[in-house]
Amino acid sequence: MKIAVIQGPNLNMLGTREQNIYGGMKLEQIHKQMRDVATQNGFETEFFQSNIEGEIIDKIQECLGDADGIIINPAGYTHTSIAIRDSISAVNLPTIEVHISNIYRREEFRQKSFIAPVVAGQISGFGPFSYHLAMIAMIQMLNEIKMIRAQQLQQQPQAR
Repeated sequence: MKIAVIQGPNLNMLGTREQNIYGGMKLEQIHKQMRDVATQNGFETEFFQSNIEGEIIDKIQECLGDADGIIINPAGYTHTSIAIRDSISAVNLPTIEVHISNIYRREEFRQKSFIAPVVAGQISGFGPFSYHLAMIAMIQMLNEIKMIRAQQLQQQPQAR
């Protein structure tokens, strides 16, 4: 099973920008930790980052048929992008929204997420560890889905 991790604008600057808010870890370090956890649990990962809204939407759409779940940090688009929200809703894959900072303790305009109503859950405020928590949650969700599907297959009448 495959988990797509989609990163929004300015996350390529992690480790450099506003370390007092986002910490000192670089995006590559976060991705390595996520990949390690996924691999240990038998999952494949794919990582994508863009500063361009349309490219993020394209990537979400590409996940349909290619990924089993999405972990997304829409970054600044969290508070502005109905288009990203609509694309997440359209692909209908298990999705978790992640934020490094606690968006509810920040400026008022950052406290509204257009994404939250269409995802399974949101993890924010734990620094880079938010991504680790999201990966654990996604693995759990996908394992539960896999188990339910296996049970449904066993319950189907056998063809004669």
